[in-house]
Amino acid sequence: MSQSSETPKTCLADPRRTFEGRRILVIGGLGFIGSNLAHRLVGLGAHVTLVDSMNPLYGGNLQNIAGLEGRVTVNISDVRDRHSLSYLVRDMDHIFSLAGQTSHMDSMADPFTDLEINATAQLSLLEICRTYAPETRLVFASTRQIYGRPQYLPVDEKHPIHPVDVNGINKMAGEFYYRLYDDVYGLTSKVLRLTNTYGPRMRIKDARQTFLGIWFRRVLEGETFEVWGGQQKRDYTYVDDAVDALLAAAADDSCRGEALNIGGHEVLSLLDSARILEEVAGAKNAFVVRSYPEDRKKIDIGDYYSDYSSFTAHTGWRPSVDFAEGVRRTLAYYAEKFPLYL
Repeated sequence: MSQSSETPKTCLADPRRTFEGRRILVIGGLGFIGSNLAHRLVGLGAHVTLVDSMNPLYGGNLQNIAGLEGRVTVNISDVRDRHSLSYLVRDMDHIFSLAGQTSHMDSMADPFTDLEINATAQLSLLEICRTYAPETRLVFASTRQIYGRPQYLPVDEKHPIHPVDVNGINKMAGEFYYRLYDDVYGLTSKVLRLTNTYGPRMRIKDARQTFLGIWFRRVLEGETFEVWGGQQKRDYTYVDDAVDALLAAAADDSCRGEALNIGGHEVLSLLDSARILEEVAGAKNAFVVRSYPEDRKKIDIGDYYSDYSSFTAHTGWRPSVDFAEGVRRTLAYYAEKFPLYL
């Protein structure tokens, strides 16, 4: 059964007890997942500081924290700025490292920027925490992209790691830094491998965050969106479920030093996903099917859906929002706020 967006639940028995009064830093906090996490943490009584570069190519948007004015501290700073981070991490109980360059095509066109944000900056953050905040607890958002083209499905954590693009390689390096620093220096770190997260506050002006972003935009504009191929299978994680997972990982030290999969409620082909979006939106002829673009074929991973049973065994977490319900909630959010995300 789908959970209500007004009263999201978490697998934690008492999340308020875990996070109330805690000092929490969310890096990438004005972006999609970070801002949804911020809303939840504030509701749980945490003292929240948000760091974001507000780079126009990424997902930062002040509209994402509407309603939190005066209830969070906002610092406009880049994750690559060692000087600001060495000040911001001090006395933090939890740090969520969610800032990242997410576009696979951008990572191929500008690999060094991707390296700086997804790998070098993560190593820098860990070194800063080792010096100035050794007792903090970190959660790093990695990606299913590190697995590359699946050799079997569903993909579990034992699957070989073979990234097909620069983004996957740098994310792989980033997560290994977290696991190393937990093992060698005792810096409490957990890694979650996210997949196709979507929902309110996501970037919809283009496909830099996920292809679903541009699908939503086209539907909201009454235009046709393109489905490339169509038979590829995917699982999608609604953002409330992703936030539940982040909170569960932060609270459960049995996850420390691990890199664990997060997945979706169901497995759908791209064609089925498009049909659901079309139906929920009440649109006709909302999409067309195209051949996969030649410039993207080399970094396409084909089918992917995850086995998240290991994370469930650690924390009890399971996704609960199906794709149709998640699409409904997302379209409802943008029906009111669409111009603010273009």
